[in-house]
Amino acid sequence: MIDLARLRQAFPDRRILHFDSIDSTQRAASGCEAGTIVLADCQLAGLGRHGHAWHSEPGAGIYCSIVLAPSPVLTLALGIATAEAIAQATGIRCDLRWPNDLMLDNRKAAGILVQVVNGLAIAGIGINVNHTAFPDDIEGEAISLRQHGGREFAREDILFALFPAIESLTGEDTETILRLFTHASSYVAGRRVTVDQPGGTITGTTAGLNADGFLKVRQDDGTDTLILAGGVRAAGS
Repeated sequence: MIDLARLRQAFPDRRILHFDSIDSTQRAASGCEAGTIVLADCQLAGLGRHGHAWHSEPGAGIYCSIVLAPSPVLTLALGIATAEAIAQATGIRCDLRWPNDLMLDNRKAAGILVQVVNGLAIAGIGINVNHTAFPDDIEGEAISLRQHGGREFAREDILFALFPAIESLTGEDTETILRLFTHASSYVAGRRVTVDQPGGTITGTTAGLNADGFLKVRQDDGTDTLILAGGVRAAGS
């Protein structure tokens, strides 16, 4: 169990709501005031991007939503903050797959989902911490910190690092976030990728981020395509 008393003592200015089980922390956070943190030990209908479900094994992961003021490149800032928190708490360094995935061994270890509700950003963060297995349909795509590191990790240690990292990174300007994300991600430049687009799938080499944080992909015919949403994966995976 997460030590809530210790967590609330460490962050007395934060309203922290905790649920043993809930449909979605995103739904619970909707309508809350800025700064509110919603945690759950289990989600029955955890949300991922593009309507996908987030596997939320009871007691194994971090299932968290934070209410924030909207800001440019917020998803990228949260990805950097989450990667920094994991590294600080566990020593494990994740790769960042634009725009919202944290990767280990070419599999997803954590994900970010930002939804704007009534003028506030509801930032969902899911981290696979102590999972020992995943459902068959995502077994080859998901990984936990425990599977990678070979031992269990205390979830609250990651949370103690996560909340200050979020506060710090969301206060940075857009140019700094783009620079930090580019430095932390092997996907931003020089990576062969396949991207699902509304008009079909394209393959090319990533060519950096534009000033708004969108990904540029140079196709083999020399055409540059600006990717506005996710669906990016390493070519051949």
